[in-house]
Amino acid sequence: MALNVAVVSAERELWSGEATQVVARTTEGEIGILSGHEPVLAILAPGESRVTATDGTVVTARLEDGFLSVQGDTVTLVAGNAELV
Repeated sequence: MALNVAVVSAERELWSGEATQVVARTTEGEIGILSGHEPVLAILAPGESRVTATDGTVVTARLEDGFLSVQGDTVTLVAGNAELV
């Protein structure tokens, strides 16, 4: 089953779609999210997060001042400052 992922900044949505995996940098360390992951709410650490889309494309975003939310198979990365790399 695929994850529904959205990467958003304060100004706009940078990327959204279906993915097989999300790897994000949090203040507690790097976290990997796959389908069926437990619910999580975490503070993002400045740095790069990676989303592997279902077609195998890897989307890399540089995120600062934000959080990661996992609820069911929905993953949202929200950042005040964000850009695709």
